[in-house]
Amino acid sequence: MRKYDFQQSNSDHTLFMKHQRGRVTDLIIYVNDMIITGNDSGEIATLQKQLTTEFEMKNLGGLKYFLGIEVARSREGIFLSQRKYTLDLLFEVGQLECKPADTPIVQNHKLGEYPNQVPINKERYQRLVGKLIYLSHTRLDIAYVVSVVSQFMHCPSEDHMNAVMRILRYLKSSPGKGLMFSKNNHLKIEGYTDADWARNISDRKSTSGYFTFVGGNLVTWRSKKQKVVFLSSVEAEFRGIAKGLCELLWLRRLMTEIGFPPNL
Repeated sequence: MRKYDFQQSNSDHTLFMKHQRGRVTDLIIYVNDMIITGNDSGEIATLQKQLTTEFEMKNLGGLKYFLGIEVARSREGIFLSQRKYTLDLLFEVGQLECKPADTPIVQNHKLGEYPNQVPINKERYQRLVGKLIYLSHTRLDIAYVVSVVSQFMHCPSEDHMNAVMRILRYLKSSPGKGLMFSKNNHLKIEGYTDADWARNISDRKSTSGYFTFVGGNLVTWRSKKQKVVFLSSVEAEFRGIAKGLCELLWLRRLMTEIGFPPNL
């Protein structure tokens, strides 16, 4: 890509950019799958021809499906979902005809590690939770509960597997839910953070989370248990704010590199 005068992003090393005459061409790659986009149709066509001289490549046309994520366009914007991925997962575990659950986890749950818990197949549990982690790329509504069940990958029990199955039953109620990126005519960046305090019943650690918007559209989010025990809710909140600010700074730097500096 550097040979063709593309610059590698410092914010995301899988992203390559070319700016010329006020136009932008971007290429982002994951292993052997790539997306080429931008507002310079001539440069995009040239890049495709250049890449075919380097390796065998197939042009699949407009973006519709990428790494298990479905892309749908309309006049209102772009919609991302993992409907097929979700249905395939439900079919794999025999839950395609299950009774849907209203929520992804029981309110005020007490999931933890207790004596005399009944162990289960660790490999199956890890595989299912891994697939749920990937599914959370378009499903913000399961981000928190997936972060909870992923804490027991080393020694899962029946209680933990029941929690995973409840997530799957919740997904059955809305397999096509996803993210809508609407045209809002601005690039303002916003972020929100929160944290509980000593909520984990096993080690009294807190869980912090954040989510960010660009142009009024949700783009990133995270829910993660903090690494140390804090002595006050203020400390837990400040830790969550620090993580959220790091994400906001990264988004600002990335958008500036692409050529669309955000409104602050």
